[in-house]
Amino acid sequence: MSAPIKVEIAVIGAGVVGLAVAQRLQAAGREVVLIDPADPGSGASYGNAGTIADYAVMPVGTPDVLRNLPSLLFDRNSPLSIRRAALPSLAPWLLRFARQSLPAAAKRNSEALAVLLADACDSWKRLVDEIGGALILQQRGCLYLYQTKAAFQAAAADMAYRRGFGIKVEMISPAELAVLEPGLPPVEGGAAFFPGAVFLNDPGRMMGLLAAGIPHVRARVNWLGRRDGGVFLAGDGLQMQAGRVVIAAGAHSKTLARMAGDRVPLDTERG
Repeated sequence: MSAPIKVEIAVIGAGVVGLAVAQRLQAAGREVVLIDPADPGSGASYGNAGTIADYAVMPVGTPDVLRNLPSLLFDRNSPLSIRRAALPSLAPWLLRFARQSLPAAAKRNSEALAVLLADACDSWKRLVDEIGGALILQQRGCLYLYQTKAAFQAAAADMAYRRGFGIKVEMISPAELAVLEPGLPPVEGGAAFFPGAVFLNDPGRMMGLLAAGIPHVRARVNWLGRRDGGVFLAGDGLQMQAGRVVIAAGAHSKTLARMAGDRVPLDTERG
């Protein structure tokens, strides 16, 4: 049996989160290795809208969502679809989601999100300048559209709440929307416009820039645990002893985090 690879920091997962963490650690002079069975940035991080949503301070779980949960779960035309066979295993997560959708919890969660997102755009601007990706990051704003006047009026309180966190948002009429985006079909309500919103116009290319120069081990981590003052990682064809480990494996992070002693209420979605 060959001796395990030794490294200061192992980053499990080579999506945008793992790549960004690895890039910052390497820039700070740390020894870093990426571990992923696929090419860096080739999964969900390759093809997506690339939005840096610093305006998205409202959690998914809110009192409004809680009130509408029965129709979301059982209405045939609901945008939410859950396989009935999965409900028993999802029940603990759904109960926790319901508790976190209560007013006090939703407010606390939005405040936490606002802190996490406050420096997101500026951090990305600094990062892309360092790695040569400034032209990939575009500031063109973001629109929330409202089909009805009632929905537009109901959104006013939501947007006022976001302004309290320093988020710039403009409520614009259907006529103003038609001028701003003439290619959109007309809406009766209007729109909320976030002028400072930025996005990546080529997420795949950005992933390539982030991955440049960072060692990559093509393997899947099946087990991890504390050993010899660090963390031992094992998988198909993989034995590695790391001083520290970053778990950034998306949907697979829950299982790995549990091996590390953390119970993370993480589940998956599509859409």
